[in-house]
Amino acid sequence: MINLPKRPAPRSRFLVVICVMVLMGLIGAQMFLNRAGAQKQEEKKVQTTTDPLSSVSPAATTKPTDKELKQKLTPEQYYVTQKCGTEPPFNNAYWNNHTSGIYVDVVTGEPLFTSLDKFESGSGWPSFTKPIAKEKVVEKSDRTLGMDRTEVRGTKSDAHLGHVFDDGPGPNGLRYCVNSAALRFIPVEKLKEEGYGQFLPLFESKK
Repeated sequence: MINLPKRPAPRSRFLVVICVMVLMGLIGAQMFLNRAGAQKQEEKKVQTTTDPLSSVSPAATTKPTDKELKQKLTPEQYYVTQKCGTEPPFNNAYWNNHTSGIYVDVVTGEPLFTSLDKFESGSGWPSFTKPIAKEKVVEKSDRTLGMDRTEVRGTKSDAHLGHVFDDGPGPNGLRYCVNSAALRFIPVEKLKEEGYGQFLPLFESKK
């Protein structure tokens, strides 16, 4: 007599089907999560690329060492940015500059101000109603020289830029009085060439 293999019990077949369905569900969920994660990363990349005020220019770098700064900067630039110095009024590079463009941190290349927010203050120093983006500068209390003032420094470079006062013409009534020696000016026609092309739309909308 030949013994034929027994057919699996209905209960065993049911458990096998359940296990297969659970396994397929787990695989499907993993694929969905991977796809959603990739899409989120892509959206984040696109947002970073298309937001000119929050994006960091490829020209921007971390702060150099003190030795590198002494080699990179002129004596006046070093004195102003690293020793909290002040350049002479009406005798500096940008106090009467009326060309369209952006002003970047002379130490790191970080974008700080635009010509769109520059105005004639009569002080003899470049004056702006606001920075290109609020997070680009930090404000600190300054009680030197027997005065109570608010110092403005570059966020990335920690370089001394100047001071901010509450006698400006803008909606916030602020005047960012900045030393030319702390800045480097890039005209509109050279923004793309120098790696700041993301700021071009700011000026195209004003045409």
